[in-house]
Amino acid sequence: MDLQQIDEFAKSIIFEAGKRIREAFSYNLVIETKSGANDLVTNIDRETELFFIKQIKAFDPTHKILGEEGMGEKVETLDGVVWIIDPIDGTMNFVKQHRHFMISIGIFVNGVGKLGYIFDVMREDLFNAIAGQGAWYNNTPLRKLQSVTMDESVIGINAHWVAPNRHIHHEKVIEMVRKVRGTRSYGSAAMEIAFVVSGKLDAYVSMRLAPWDIAGGTIIAQEVGAVATNLHGEGFDFLHQDTFIIANPSIHKELLEKYIVPYE
Repeated sequence: MDLQQIDEFAKSIIFEAGKRIREAFSYNLVIETKSGANDLVTNIDRETELFFIKQIKAFDPTHKILGEEGMGEKVETLDGVVWIIDPIDGTMNFVKQHRHFMISIGIFVNGVGKLGYIFDVMREDLFNAIAGQGAWYNNTPLRKLQSVTMDESVIGINAHWVAPNRHIHHEKVIEMVRKVRGTRSYGSAAMEIAFVVSGKLDAYVSMRLAPWDIAGGTIIAQEVGAVATNLHGEGFDFLHQDTFIIANPSIHKELLEKYIVPYE
């Protein structure tokens, strides 16, 4: 299998999809809700996913596609070549702000992440990686992450988890907020992961993410030394939702042991 050929193809359709999304602002969006009022989907999400499916199947009909909007086939295993796609990660940002949303793609071969992409559509910034060959930001190599301490760290976390909730001990999150240099919340998991792998954030935490939210980012993470697990320190299942943390390796263990502690 020629990963270089797949990489060049993937980048070409990502850039084309980004162009199509930017042009979509010139006509009306059709906005719907999915699981709740804050879980949005638009006609552009669906059209973009269909664009990817058409292009990938023309490139190689044996490749399988697992997409957020469910426009591809039903994927029950990661056997063979599987593209895991989020056509617009951060749909609320897309709708409300017309910025701060990403295309996220991970390509797996027999369950192993091989190619990862996070594309900031409006800035036209691409973060990508080839397993074992490195990671890049707009063709400039990303360096391995440098060690940080907790009090030097900036953490991506939704403010909701500082309030009482049924997922994690919020008192410990408050301790973390007081300990670290700062916290941020950008409204796009892929964007926050991109910031961790490029050193703009030192960790990002979420209570529930789907495979398409993180598939591309976790492949990039491996190439820069970031650690990505669920909140029990276990590897992520790319066919199901789970909790998620990606962090600089110097603080990953401390975050899980002291501050981001799930209820049993």
